Amino acid sequence: MANAHGAVYRAAMKTAAASTKTTKASPVGRLIKHWRERRRLSQLSLAVDAEISTRHLSFIETGRAQPSRDMVLLLARALEVPPRGRNDLLTAAGFAAVYRETALDSPEMADVRRALDFILRQQEPFPGLVIDGHWNLLMANQGAARLMARFLEPGGAAAVGDRPNAMRLFYHPRGLRPYIVNWEPTAAALIQWLHLDLARGIGDAETRRLLDELLSYPDVPQKWRTLDLDLAPTPFLAVEMRKGDLDVKFFSTLTGLGVPYDITLHELRVECFFPADAASEARLRALAGPG
Repeated sequence: MANAHGAVYRAAMKTAAASTKTTKASPVGRLIKHWRERRRLSQLSLAVDAEISTRHLSFIETGRAQPSRDMVLLLARALEVPPRGRNDLLTAAGFAAVYRETALDSPEMADVRRALDFILRQQEPFPGLVIDGHWNLLMANQGAARLMARFLEPGGAAAVGDRPNAMRLFYHPRGLRPYIVNWEPTAAALIQWLHLDLARGIGDAETRRLLDELLSYPDVPQKWRTLDLDLAPTPFLAVEMRKGDLDVKFFSTLTGLGVPYDITLHELRVECFFPADAASEARLRALAGPG
C-alpha cells in the first residue's frame, strides 16, 4: 500500500511539474507584460482596448496561450509600441519582423535625403540638424557648421567622441558646455528627453548607455538621475551661448516624418534652431556674411 501511495505521489509531482513548465511565461508573454506595465495599464484595461478577453490576455502573458501574428500586432497597436519594439515582439513570438531599418545613405532613401536637404537649406542662416533616435548627428546645414566652428575648440568634436552626437556635444566638458551660460537649466531639461524616451519605450539599450554616460560627467547633479515631469514657468527655455564677443540665444523645434514605415525614418528628427531675440538674429545673420 505504501508503494502504491508513493507511486501516486510521484505521478502527482510529475503532473505538477509538467503543468508548471507549460505555464512558464514565454518570451513574447514577458515582453507584452513589460510593455503593459510600462504603459501603466492593467490586464483589464489592455484587454478592453484590444477588444479581447482578460482571460486570453492573461494566458498569453503567462505562456498558457501562444499568440498569433495578428494578435501580436493587435496588442502592439493597443500598447502604442514603436516599430523597433514591434519587431522585437514578433521575433519573440517566432514571426518575421515587419519593419525594416534602412540606412539614410542608401539609394532607397534618396527622396528623403532631398527633402531633408531642402529643410536644412531653408533654415539658413540659422542652424539645422538631422539626428537619429540616439541623438547622433546625421546631417547639418552651414548655419550649424558655422556655430560649431566658433564655439568648439580645435579637436573638440573628436575629443567628445568618434561619432558626433548632439547630447555629447552639449554635455561634454570639452564640447559646448563651457560656453553655455545657462548650462544647468538647459542641460536638466534636455536630459529629460532621454528619461522620457526610456519611459515611453522609444529608447533602448543604447539610449540607456548614453544617459548613463552623460550622468557620469563631472558636476552632474544627483537629481538628474530620475525622471522629473515638473513644468517650467516659461513658455520655452532659450539656450544662451557666449564666447568672446559672440553672444546668442536660441530655442529649437523637433520635427518628425509623417507616417513612416521604416525604423530609421520613424526615429529620425529634424532640429531647427531659431534666434530667441532680435540681437541674436542679427549676430547669426552676420556670421553668415553678406547675402
